[in-house]
Amino acid sequence: MTDLRPMTMRAPERWIAAQRIVVGAWFAKSILTKLGFVLIGGFLPLPAASPRWQGVMPKLIAKYASDNPFPWYKSFLLDTVIPNSHVFATLTALGEIGVGLSLLFGFLTPLGAFFGLLQVLFYGMAVQQQSSGQQGFHVMLFILMLTFLFARAGRRWGIDARLRERWPNSRLVQLLT
Repeated sequence: MTDLRPMTMRAPERWIAAQRIVVGAWFAKSILTKLGFVLIGGFLPLPAASPRWQGVMPKLIAKYASDNPFPWYKSFLLDTVIPNSHVFATLTALGEIGVGLSLLFGFLTPLGAFFGLLQVLFYGMAVQQQSSGQQGFHVMLFILMLTFLFARAGRRWGIDARLRERWPNSRLVQLLT
């Protein structure tokens, strides 16, 4: 018997996985745009924000904070983030890369989606007054992160599925995938 449902309705988890992969690639692009390395002790390379990102980020944050409608968040951006921009530049770069790789490969997807949800929330609060496009973009990413989190999107076309196959009785694997 032939399945008469349209192709899109046959496997919705595949479409969620496709969205997860695209969003993951978008976040993982920070490897190219925001990541650099520092040498600790003159020889041990550690990932850090690129010099370019360290220079650009405080300017962007100042712009976003200038007319931010949330006084407490504006204060946080101006009084905490900007004076410590070297730390926050590295945290944002590594955070975006971590979320991106998690979603791209479907590895510990609920964890990646949770941290992506936090990033999107913080970024959205910083830029939401900029334009309706910014608002819509961050609302869309927020909903996608919720979908990836609660649909356990790494269980299709992801490493999470392999982990569950390998250790089907592990409570830790069940929790993290």
